[in-house]
Amino acid sequence: MAIRQKCDKKRKALLNATLNLVNNNGFHDAPMSKIAKIAEVSPATIYIYFENKQDLINQLYLEIKASFSEHAFKNYDENEAIKDSFQLIWYNIAHYKLNEVEEASFLSQCDNTPMIDDESRQQGLKHLQPLLDLWERGQQKGVIKLISPYLLYAYTIYPLAFLTSMQQKDSFQLTEKNLNEAFQAAWDSIKI
Repeated sequence: MAIRQKCDKKRKALLNATLNLVNNNGFHDAPMSKIAKIAEVSPATIYIYFENKQDLINQLYLEIKASFSEHAFKNYDENEAIKDSFQLIWYNIAHYKLNEVEEASFLSQCDNTPMIDDESRQQGLKHLQPLLDLWERGQQKGVIKLISPYLLYAYTIYPLAFLTSMQQKDSFQLTEKNLNEAFQAAWDSIKI
């Protein structure tokens, strides 16, 4: 049991070191040697847990995506009204991005760069399935515009990354009023 915990501790340290380096230096300036140094393990130890750097990045992405999904769909009930369900998910995502800044920043980088392989990206998309299902149900009921889920995401969820980024730079404050206005703008952009 103690050996297993030690292994999990090293693996977690490697993931945390990678998260930190990628967020601060970018994917290409996060060599395995730096990751090992920050995690306080030998470089060879990385290969006990991960095949290579790509595998390490992919696994980090999938773990963070799972955590994101857990937050996004907390208390979600697919039997609620479309707008109410979407509002719950939207605010859950907003709070995740505001409170889990490192993880949210990493996911934004993953969305905007080719550092995640296609297979992992497809696995990551599965974590959003309840939202995609909600939008499809909303479209079938004539509540949500009949447009691509990519457009729905672009107009509703993606702006949260911009707003939280502006807050981190002290350019904009996401007050409760601003969050409410942002949600209303998101909903107005997709409702019929």
